[in-house]
Amino acid sequence: MFKVGDKIVYPMHGAGIIQSIEEKAIGDEKQSYYIIKMPGEVKVMVPTAKAEEIGVRNIIDKETAGKVINVLEQECTEMSMKWNKRYRENVEKMKSGNIYEVADIVRNLTFKQKDKGLSTTEKKMLLNAKQILVSELVLAGDKNKEEVEQIVEDKINTSYEMHNAMLENTTQEEISNPKVMKKFIQA
Repeated sequence: MFKVGDKIVYPMHGAGIIQSIEEKAIGDEKQSYYIIKMPGEVKVMVPTAKAEEIGVRNIIDKETAGKVINVLEQECTEMSMKWNKRYRENVEKMKSGNIYEVADIVRNLTFKQKDKGLSTTEKKMLLNAKQILVSELVLAGDKNKEEVEQIVEDKINTSYEMHNAMLENTTQEEISNPKVMKKFIQA
């Protein structure tokens, strides 16, 4: 059970703060709802009885936020070559509410965007995943939205540059080795 003032994450929407808990009648049914203030002056109502079931959780702490930032510095993980399969897999990751998975999506799709571009659908997913990631990191730390966005961009850019440098230094013999190539292929 959450209380007013708790900083929480609502999967697929991002982090927010519970402003109140109110009884609302929708149709013939009265229910208790968390009224959550989300980024951009958006308010969301979540039934208190179903909050945990749908994945509402407390935001991460400062230490975990640092670990999440480290995910952005890592090498891109393997993704499907087919955009629609990749999209479905990423939707499942976002639904999980796991911030590490969201950071993974942001890094992977940003790499993909820099390399080959993204479909319109994946561009929207990248924007949504970034918003979710940034909103939680802002509430978990002591930086504002612009500072967190800059940190995210810097970490991914550094990782992408290192990735490209590794690819440039890969020999033809290594490229012929399937175990080595699997590491470098961005499907």
